[in-house]
Amino acid sequence: MTIDLATIIKAYDVRGTVPDQLSPDVARAIGAAFARVVAAPEGATRVVVGHDMRESGPELVDAFTAGVTAAGVDVVRIGLCSTDGLYHASGALDAPGAMFTASHNPAVYNGIKLCRAGARPVGQDTGLADVRELAQRLLDDPAADPSDDATTPGAVSDVDTLADYAAFLRGLVDVSGIRPLKVVVDAGNGMAGYTVPAVLGTAAGLPALPLDVVPLYFELDGSFPNHEANPLDPKNLEDLRAAVVEHDADLGLAFDGDADRCFVVDEHGDPVSPSAVTALVGLREVAKELEAGRTPAVIHNLITSRAVPDLLQAAGATTVRTRVGHSFIKAQMAQHDAVFGGEHSAHYYFRDFFFADTGMLAALHVLAALGGQPHPLSALAEMYSPYVASGEINSTVADAAAATERVREAYASAYPQADVDELDGLTVAHWDGHPQWWFNLRASNTEPLLRLNVEAADEDIMVKVRDDVLSLVRQPEEDA
Repeated sequence: MTIDLATIIKAYDVRGTVPDQLSPDVARAIGAAFARVVAAPEGATRVVVGHDMRESGPELVDAFTAGVTAAGVDVVRIGLCSTDGLYHASGALDAPGAMFTASHNPAVYNGIKLCRAGARPVGQDTGLADVRELAQRLLDDPAADPSDDATTPGAVSDVDTLADYAAFLRGLVDVSGIRPLKVVVDAGNGMAGYTVPAVLGTAAGLPALPLDVVPLYFELDGSFPNHEANPLDPKNLEDLRAAVVEHDADLGLAFDGDADRCFVVDEHGDPVSPSAVTALVGLREVAKELEAGRTPAVIHNLITSRAVPDLLQAAGATTVRTRVGHSFIKAQMAQHDAVFGGEHSAHYYFRDFFFADTGMLAALHVLAALGGQPHPLSALAEMYSPYVASGEINSTVADAAAATERVREAYASAYPQADVDELDGLTVAHWDGHPQWWFNLRASNTEPLLRLNVEAADEDIMVKVRDDVLSLVRQPEEDA
């Protein structure tokens, strides 16, 4: 009995437990399908493949490689890398890519993030569904494999791209002239333990920077012995926050397992919201565009603080609001030739980085901004955080549609002048009136949850809106 690949190949990537869901046989079938559905039709002669620190990575890479080469396509293995390291290799080599990672998921998981040449995304509507369909046929009936003895198998080569990746990032943001900074970095036993010494240090042979890096959990260990490599959960930032205060550091950086997301804390150990980071980095990229005589566009998702479009538009940028999710951000980035994009989940996208996301480049921007002026990060972040946000609050509900409709009807009655849209869930905005507030309520794609985000001009307003919406969402169904 073969696995139903619909259970592990989702909208954006492959993710499953090893080996019962994601086995070498499954990886080989996906590799064969990827070569035929994505690589060959593009005229690509090679696929670049990397993996994170999980123990299952090398075996799955070998199996995937066997599937790709059986289709007559070469494979360039780059070994251990971060996800943005794989994107860099895909862009630099102009080749489709596959990154074996399950990001912040527990050790029993692994997965695959696929991209076209130039780090262009492969999602449900851009090839992933076709990869899944062919891979399923290959698993169900190995005799259906279109390979034949006349096909010359692809060759396999091993290339170390870490130094090129580090040099590429440093070439985008110059931090060599900033004031000396002490920075604590929590790698969470993930791939930042491999990339930070190369980019922020001298491990890749680059000149030393004016940075004193205090490492936390740099040992690569896919069992995550210290804490989950998921900085979006506040409990996983506790060690970083304490270390920043203990070492009297200027800031702290936390990366997730595959090091494509970066979270920032200030000198007090207080988290700096990803919206504030989006505004800070966005303003730097906008200024660079204007200086070059170009009209800048910046993408942000609808959960991002209203400070982001407010500040960026005031600086001369066009801002584009999108749904939550990297496939939507990347599509809008390419469509608008946007210089930068940011999400509330700490994914940051750069035109200069193949329109892909990279936490390390965002970190370099934060370091450059902080080290280029005398004030502490808390003062800098305050400039980009004028409003009060609830953070994302999850509610388990039996009927998400009914709960959302209760909220819609209540606010349509109480605030007929509010703006309402359904770009991604339900957004109700009273931003042009007084008091200023907005909220978004959207259903999870995978769980019986409604996710609420609220922002307002001050704490009291935010609390009132938050509590009012939650009371409607969590109202017992028999009382609804």
